Amino acid sequence: MEPAPAKAKPQGRLLVSSPLDAKDELEEACKGQQQHEEVCLGLFTLVLTEPTQAQRCYRDLTLVNRDGMNVVLVKINQILMEKFLKLQDIPRTQLVWLVRELVKSGVMGADGVVMTLLKQIAGGDISTKNLWLAESVLDILLEQKEWVLKSGMLIAMSVYTYLRLIVDHGAPNLLPLRQKEVDFCISMLREKFMECLIIGRDLVRLLQNVARIPEMELLWRDLLHNPQVLSPQFTGVLQLLTARTSRKFLACRLTPDMETKLLFMTSRVRFGQQKRYQDWFQRQYLSTAESQSLRCDLIRYICGVVHPSNEVLSSDILPRWAIIGWLLTTCTSNVAASNAKLALFYDWLFFNPEKDSIMNIEPAILVMHHSMKPHPAITATLLDFMCRIIPHFFPPLESQVRQGVFNSLTFIMEKRVLAHLAPLFDNPKLDRELRSMLRERFPEFCSSPSPPTEVKMEEAASLEIDNHVLDKEEGCYDNTEAAFSDDEEEVNNKGKKREFRFHPIKEAVMEEPADITPWLDQLDDTMKEKVLQLQKTSDTETQCEVMQEIVDLILEEDFDTEQMSALASCLSELFKDHFRGDVLPEEITEESLEESVCKPVCLIFRNLVTMQEDNSGFSVLLDMLAELYQKQPKIGYHLLYYLKASKAANGKMMLYESFAQATALGDLHTCLMMDMKACQEDDVRLLCYLTPSIYSEFPDETLRSGELLNMIVAVIDSTQLQELMCHVMMGNLVMFRKDSVLNILIQSLDWETFEQYSTWQLFLAHSIPLETIIPILQHLKYKEHPEALSCLLLQLRREKPSEEMVKMVLSRPCHHEDQFTTSILRHWASKYDDTLGEHIKAQLIKNNNQPRKRQSLRSSSSKLAQLTLEQILEHMDNLRLSLSNTKNNFFTQTPILQALQHVQASCDEAHKMRFSDLFALAEEYEDSQSKPPKSRRKAPASSPRSRKGAAPPTNNEEESASSSASEEEDSKPKAPKRKRKGSSAVGSDSD
Repeated sequence: MEPAPAKAKPQGRLLVSSPLDAKDELEEACKGQQQHEEVCLGLFTLVLTEPTQAQRCYRDLTLVNRDGMNVVLVKINQILMEKFLKLQDIPRTQLVWLVRELVKSGVMGADGVVMTLLKQIAGGDISTKNLWLAESVLDILLEQKEWVLKSGMLIAMSVYTYLRLIVDHGAPNLLPLRQKEVDFCISMLREKFMECLIIGRDLVRLLQNVARIPEMELLWRDLLHNPQVLSPQFTGVLQLLTARTSRKFLACRLTPDMETKLLFMTSRVRFGQQKRYQDWFQRQYLSTAESQSLRCDLIRYICGVVHPSNEVLSSDILPRWAIIGWLLTTCTSNVAASNAKLALFYDWLFFNPEKDSIMNIEPAILVMHHSMKPHPAITATLLDFMCRIIPHFFPPLESQVRQGVFNSLTFIMEKRVLAHLAPLFDNPKLDRELRSMLRERFPEFCSSPSPPTEVKMEEAASLEIDNHVLDKEEGCYDNTEAAFSDDEEEVNNKGKKREFRFHPIKEAVMEEPADITPWLDQLDDTMKEKVLQLQKTSDTETQCEVMQEIVDLILEEDFDTEQMSALASCLSELFKDHFRGDVLPEEITEESLEESVCKPVCLIFRNLVTMQEDNSGFSVLLDMLAELYQKQPKIGYHLLYYLKASKAANGKMMLYESFAQATALGDLHTCLMMDMKACQEDDVRLLCYLTPSIYSEFPDETLRSGELLNMIVAVIDSTQLQELMCHVMMGNLVMFRKDSVLNILIQSLDWETFEQYSTWQLFLAHSIPLETIIPILQHLKYKEHPEALSCLLLQLRREKPSEEMVKMVLSRPCHHEDQFTTSILRHWASKYDDTLGEHIKAQLIKNNNQPRKRQSLRSSSSKLAQLTLEQILEHMDNLRLSLSNTKNNFFTQTPILQALQHVQASCDEAHKMRFSDLFALAEEYEDSQSKPPKSRRKAPASSPRSRKGAAPPTNNEEESASSSASEEEDSKPKAPKRKRKGSSAVGSDSD
């Protein structure tokens, strides 16, 4: 038997080699997985950053990849889920381009990327970027329709997404986009209805919202009355309504950022500390009129996707009903409120205990129960809605809806979510008509052995829903340490002033001993011993020593990070007294500041300050601090205080940025604003103390918007304002910079009166040229913005007029009650008559030569001003009347008279008649030109008013002259009254 031949060495792709040759580096690089990934990701990066090379790089990518583009697909999904909001404009555009190319190439897995991209299209958002993304993805789906039809899940997800977005795109300028969305949805629903059927009952909810659009109305009718047209397997609308909607559809209408923030609130935020997070969410996603429609998406997500574990349900974590209550109470539109209530009760209507989950219906009953005491109007409107939806949802299915609601209430009782329903349905706080309707509709649930008072919560039986946390403060959706909440609000509140009641939420909490029992067993023995030692001692110095030992244990290599959460809970409970009371010493000295940062909790800060960031223990300790932050949000501004007050932390303020990135928020700006807001609510003195450092260390986060400035001016008093102004003038504080000051001042127009005056005082303490912000005049209306106008008036009074200043002042629309332009022009005419005369002449001649049609085609900034020739002449005539009884010779200047003569020669008869007295000055000047001139600059001394003195002045002239007879030196603005600012839109300056 011959020996088997030696196994030949496999040949490489580059070189011919023998079995004895050493491995070649270049040859090996072609084989390695790491090198393959690096090449693919390098080309991927070029595609995103170099649009001109993108086509070539994508071609190369298709040639060199060996894993079906898997590396690229994974990276795209990662960017979409984690970093899409941070992408610059070019990479964002290129990413969508790349997805389009992947779809064109039919890359396996591209449908998953498209579905992730669909998730980034925010509901309730008609910003330019969001509209662009919605249309770009829709174009991909339309261009590659055949490819789309191969994926049933992509069909259903895209239909669900665009049916929802159609509601947001009803404005006239968005109708072309809406029509494309309508055509796409109808095409998919008619051609692939069975694929869309997997959406479940929420498909009916979305179709109902768009059923009035003509093309949709036809589909809606077929759905209700002719289901076989859509698919032979489709038996009717009841088939859809009895099918529960999958979580993946409910989740796809929240962007990853929204989803992260909601999950954070429902898993990490303690009940009673949610206000700052809700405020942030409100500012970020719910502050516009269009965002009202987003509330339905959020409520459906909370009901259908956020199903907390029993551990969370039995803890003090923010319950789902409290978030939903907050969303309902902040609705500002009747349509949005009605849709939000339907979203809350939607799973009740066809509830089947065998197929549906108790967690989908639990939030609605708990919102009603816990709102009864502090917000009876909320409970009443929800109960009323529950009764009326039964006959009105879809009359042919009234009996099924009634059964669904009955099933829901029965299951709620069985699972002991509430012990009895009678105290809710037959409560004296409800009006008689509603109680009667409830007894009629639900007689089975209106009898109880106990009197109709507040329901006492019982422990859950089979589901183990422990609601003890809800007893702390029923219905206080945004409670903090102490808060106002609406009390006894009328069910049909028609403009009546709301009454408020003060709720002290944690009255005796100072006397309660720290209870760390629930978490001790989760710690290892050594750590448990140290924590108990920390609990037993009350001496601060000893506590600090023990705390340092705990930090040392955390920094050991074998520290089990899984116990970090339990340790953070223990420390939060043990140190709760440290987070009460004033942080800043009454008298600020070096000694008092050092003493104030010698607390056990500051040991974590001190260790972080002394460590290098590349130290392995640094990240562990930072994670520990982030975990503690979730339990006690005040830790954020305490860290800021330590970094400013402690000598050991001198120059280490940027450590806070590392901390912010380590938190669940993961964003410096968001974290900083939340911490400063918490500081504002707790300690205004500390806020003022931190302000100079925060502005100087984090200029990009503080100077680009008015968010922090508004927090400051909303709470400071006049003494603190003066102190901040001194800081500015000494160079310790910069609160404005040229590139953003105008936008911030425009934002401030909606703030309260004192807040606006404080803002202007702080601005004037800076050395920013007034010309930087003079365009704000385009936004100011004399009835709505007296604070800004009076501050500007006093500042303009000190300035020598420039051409831009004069142009902006003349741009203000004329109104007989608005004296702003006349008063400043009168002042300038008395102090800078030559300069003002030249600038007005330039504006008169420029606007006289400019056709009216061309004026309407100016830039967007000019559209606000709308400076016209007629406007200038009106202001000039008002100035003439104001100066008529004075010795001012402004209207005898040659430049003014020349300009009036130039305008008169080309204007129509109507204007000549309207401004006849003004043009009379030009006529006098023209007559005088035939005589030898008496002076080089001045026209004849005789006033045209004396020449025309025989004719009596008009009533308007008499009133204007008499009202402005006093010298400008004596004129001072009246002190404005405190008033509540309206939410007027910044726009044109006309009334």
